Amino acid sequence: MNKILLTSIISASLFTLTATSSLSTVQAAELSFAHIETVGTSTIEAAADMAIINVQVSIEADSAKAAKDKADEAISQFMQRLLKAGVDKKHIQSANLQLNPQYMYVQNEPRKLTGYNASRQMTITVIDLNSLNELLDSALVEGINNVNNIELKSSQETKIIAQARQAAIDDAKQKAQSLAKGFGEQIAGVWQVRYFPQQANQPEMYRASMKMNADVAQTYQQGQVAISDRVEVVFRLK
Repeated sequence: MNKILLTSIISASLFTLTATSSLSTVQAAELSFAHIETVGTSTIEAAADMAIINVQVSIEADSAKAAKDKADEAISQFMQRLLKAGVDKKHIQSANLQLNPQYMYVQNEPRKLTGYNASRQMTITVIDLNSLNELLDSALVEGINNVNNIELKSSQETKIIAQARQAAIDDAKQKAQSLAKGFGEQIAGVWQVRYFPQQANQPEMYRASMKMNADVAQTYQQGQVAISDRVEVVFRLK
């Protein structure tokens, strides 16, 4: 069950014609009616059940063709392993080749070409988080030598975002009703809503060389994804 954490770190205030506003000081001064402004917030945490990983092969060779061929071969072989492991082709994206000459610099001497570096990246959506460790192991076998990023995700993200939004709305309404009651007033309705969609927060990220032991990926199987939302509301008073 998802856990909803409602926070109240920003206080709501009762405003009159001359009051200042946490949303907009100038706007508050221009309002010709009594009002309350509140900020509704929410955070929902859910267990991660999938991941998006970005891996890279970086090869150095004496010639540009040799570097390119080795990088292409590593990507091709890894893709075949992924397909055999049951990864859908639509969940695999491979980037174009980047090829750069490598030089040696010696003071007071012309630069000397020492070879070429070829690199290619691949992004894989891992639907089953339990298979992450196995996929990373297979990347090692095929010469993939860098993990650029591992991003934890939830397959229920769209649903959780909607829940977080509604929880933030409820939080803003509850604050307004509580404040109005405390001051002996009544809410007449909503005058303005300011909404800024929030980004899902994946707290566990990974960026490093593929020089790791076989247990690294297992640390992500208990990861959490936190999705927050926020809404700012101006309520009219009767």
